[in-house]
Amino acid sequence: MPRIALAQINPTVGDLNGNAKKIVEYIEAARAKAADLVVFPELSLCGYPPEDLLYKENFVRDNLRALRSIEPRVLNLTAMIGFVDQDKKGQMYNAAAVIYGGKRFAVCHKEQLPNYGVFDEKRYFTPGRNEFVFALGQTTFGLNICEDIWADDGLYLRQAKKGARLLINISASPYHEGKLEIRKKLLKARARETGAYICYANIVGGQDELVFDGASLIVDPKGRWMAQGKEFEEDLIVTDIEASGQKKSAKTIFLPWKKNETNKPPLESPLHQSLGPTESVYKALVLGTRDYIRKNAFQKAVVGLSGGIDSALVAALAIDAIGEDNIIGVTMPSRFSSVGTRADAKTLAQNFNLKLYAIPIDGIFDSYLELLKEPFGERPFDLAEENLQARIRGNLLMALSNKFGWLVLTTGNKSEIAVGYCTLYGDMSGGFCVIKDVPKTKVYELCRFKNASAGREIIPASVFDRAPTAELRHRQTDQDTLPPYPLLDGILKGYVEQHHSFAHLVKEFKDAATVKKVIQMVDRSEYKRRQAAPGVKISPRAFGKDWRLPITNKYKEF
Repeated sequence: MPRIALAQINPTVGDLNGNAKKIVEYIEAARAKAADLVVFPELSLCGYPPEDLLYKENFVRDNLRALRSIEPRVLNLTAMIGFVDQDKKGQMYNAAAVIYGGKRFAVCHKEQLPNYGVFDEKRYFTPGRNEFVFALGQTTFGLNICEDIWADDGLYLRQAKKGARLLINISASPYHEGKLEIRKKLLKARARETGAYICYANIVGGQDELVFDGASLIVDPKGRWMAQGKEFEEDLIVTDIEASGQKKSAKTIFLPWKKNETNKPPLESPLHQSLGPTESVYKALVLGTRDYIRKNAFQKAVVGLSGGIDSALVAALAIDAIGEDNIIGVTMPSRFSSVGTRADAKTLAQNFNLKLYAIPIDGIFDSYLELLKEPFGERPFDLAEENLQARIRGNLLMALSNKFGWLVLTTGNKSEIAVGYCTLYGDMSGGFCVIKDVPKTKVYELCRFKNASAGREIIPASVFDRAPTAELRHRQTDQDTLPPYPLLDGILKGYVEQHHSFAHLVKEFKDAATVKKVIQMVDRSEYKRRQAAPGVKISPRAFGKDWRLPITNKYKEF
């Protein structure tokens, strides 16, 4: 009965030596647990997705050299490692190496190359054609890569028909809310379809706007869960599997294996419970923020604390990501800032134990108004003066960033960014937009979760109770310009995430005028979104790689 270890690691794209070192460490950890086979995720050697690094002259060569440096360390067990392969014609493959005793026994190439959503693999890779079945003792198994198990009647099924009673899938499957349940449903179906055990090894970590949640899985032929790895953490999932089968294929590769049952320590397969939906989103945001900051070599970050709900959530997430000592708050009140928001900004900083700088902006604002007095003339106070305040604040935060090397975390949410209720070069200024894919209604939900998990009111009740406002003019509220957020977020979900038409949305929400207004605001704001900072993806369709609408676009549905 072979013992299989799934090495759920967090590599960094392009850190070939660092990733190789981590892989060797997990090989040693698997050997210490008497594993016969250790499996690493898709492209774990170079990180996923490598994107146009693959076009750099030496990148693939260096990735192959890093793989060769690992091979001598693979002793007394078999390792399967995701990497980029290249043939003599220069064609690249999303690949997995099968290594034992310092020798590369086989290389498997990914057959199904996804080219939808955030995936763009057909741009880089050539589809594979090999269909190996391996034998480790009496256990026969097939190795496939990510999309190969998602495509109906694909490679996984052919491997099962050739005798594989265990299917190993190495993946780099990005997170969005509800994705784990989709994966579980698929893997159960594949196990029952093939009558095989399935080991699914997923990558973990943040990469630009993507987050990989891990949660590697092992399911038996009846669709019962044998093991589940941790979510949003590195993990080593070790399980004994008896999956004997007949070796029907001439392409079966027999791997060396010394049966050594007596020296194996007792083993209990880990079966971690899945997180609730709100907690999983919160942890995804924390991990995505932490890895963006750390992998890009920032030490500290700065947040503009307005006293509102959005900046409160960004501060909470940032602190959970890199610690309160590494987050600086800045409050920048104006003549339009209420007593309540000024007080809440201070209370939030105290509750979070943050260093808080107070930089009033009225003097700077007056200077701008004086300088612009002649060109503005007698025109009334309007959006221009409102946006001046946001841009002053953005300039101040960027000045602190330049002086101290702090990363500016912007505080715009998905609802605002969708409809352009944000200021270009103002509150949009910064290096990372933590809640870019979080609708306003979910911002409240996540803040309530933060308070509940902390067991105290870190975010004051007044922040929840106050009507949302940008405070750029007297007695302003968001609803002066926008529909109520529950209605707005419902329309945005239908239009942005579900591709619903104007007619469909009118039928659903019974308000043609509001639906039309929202769609127009979304379409007109594309030029802003193109200039926004990246942010963590937590929905099925986020603004970024998922969303590729032309800025110059005259198509209208009404």
